[in-house]
Amino acid sequence: MQAEAACGHAGAHAGGDRLTADLRALGIRPGQDLLVHCSLRRVGPVDGGAATLLAALRAAAGPRASLVVPAQTAQNSLTSSAFLAATARLSPRERARYIAAMPGFDPATTPSSGMGALAEQVRTHPEAVRSSHPQTSFAGLGPRAAGCMAAHDLGCHLGERSPLGWLYAADAAALLIGVGYAACTAFHLAEYRLPGPPPLRRYTCFTSHDGGKRTRREFTDLALDDSDFGALGTAIDPEPFVRRGRIGAAESRLLPLRAAVDFARCWFLEHRSRAIS
Repeated sequence: MQAEAACGHAGAHAGGDRLTADLRALGIRPGQDLLVHCSLRRVGPVDGGAATLLAALRAAAGPRASLVVPAQTAQNSLTSSAFLAATARLSPRERARYIAAMPGFDPATTPSSGMGALAEQVRTHPEAVRSSHPQTSFAGLGPRAAGCMAAHDLGCHLGERSPLGWLYAADAAALLIGVGYAACTAFHLAEYRLPGPPPLRRYTCFTSHDGGKRTRREFTDLALDDSDFGALGTAIDPEPFVRRGRIGAAESRLLPLRAAVDFARCWFLEHRSRAIS
């Protein structure tokens, strides 16, 4: 039977105690590591903003849990959709100037791009640890966050040698607060686990080191595809392992990451065309 958490009261300002209660009602259990995707705007007015929501998450999950958020960057990439859109109408000279001004990725200082206020709250926390990938990094807090962030190979955006591989092995849960399944990065791990020759592409970005010196980095990895994540979400949502409820005013989902990835792999095998060796 599907579990349904109690609904919050839309329109009211949410405080830390109420958010903690909502998170517990959704099914977060003490000690459970979490991969969190969040739209704070969807939660509604929160007294104290992202800091209050983070405190509520840590209270609900307890001191033994580690909280992980995506901290991805697009502003330092020559192959991201953001770069391609920003430079589509530029002249060659304008494009060259744009590229010359692009920053390199520094895991200690580079802001995430489009990941939301909660992700930035985690990334900038004094105790936060961030993985080293210059495009698809994660940031985490908690006793096992350093272990989660330790391995993130350049040629493995979101596969086994990324924090997603660690989270799968750790039996973590994915928490979607006010965002749909299209935002669930855990589904990408299932793409890496499909049989047959993987579709590959070249990626180019910049990193920063030695006081700001910029270095061009090129690598080959899976051609990531989230175009069908919405349809995948429609298929997975009725599963009994998915818990649904509200955090503040935000429609939210909590699902075990292993079950989500395993379901996604089977769904991709049925709905995606790919040669099988």
